[in-house]
Amino acid sequence: MDAQKAPATAGSRRLNLGCGRFPKPGYVNVDVDDRGAQDITHDLNRFPYPFADGAFDLVESSHSLEHLADPFAVMAEIHRLLAPGGKAVIKVPHFSRGLTHPDHKRGFDVSFPYYFDPDFPGGYSGTPFELVSLRLRWNGQPYLKKQVFSWPIHTGLAAVGVVVDLFANLSPALCSRIWCFWVGGFEEIEFAFRKPGAGG
Repeated sequence: MDAQKAPATAGSRRLNLGCGRFPKPGYVNVDVDDRGAQDITHDLNRFPYPFADGAFDLVESSHSLEHLADPFAVMAEIHRLLAPGGKAVIKVPHFSRGLTHPDHKRGFDVSFPYYFDPDFPGGYSGTPFELVSLRLRWNGQPYLKKQVFSWPIHTGLAAVGVVVDLFANLSPALCSRIWCFWVGGFEEIEFAFRKPGAGG
């Protein structure tokens, strides 16, 4: 059963789904894990989420969607929660990621946004989103790496990542198709979506 406490950020128009132990200040933070640091405890596989339609201008989710049963249902729920013109920023593992979590159910690629385009003949999901930006990251989740790597290793990975990312993001599609495995895979792909409508 879901448990809730009054969020410290009650009234915030920003939502962080799947925060785990890394809540974001100024956001309503949601997670299912009792060991997390969330404001609201909710299983993100259960719909609807405990918020009103259009309650948020920004919804973020970092490395949560890959753990959930139905990413398209989650995206539809994010769409419901966003006000027209609102933005969703979704960070997930790229399919080429060399190291992964045993609970990951999938990786993602540059094709993910196609399924939110009503003109996509290959399988529109029924949830319209406009892609604002797409970015590959070789060195994802730096907040977690600071916890597990020494300062020199963390800093070195960050420096290498800046260079690799620069070239990868000249053409993420070409990188995903041809050379992503040459650099050991990409840890993260970030999608920024906008809900069609006013305010954007």
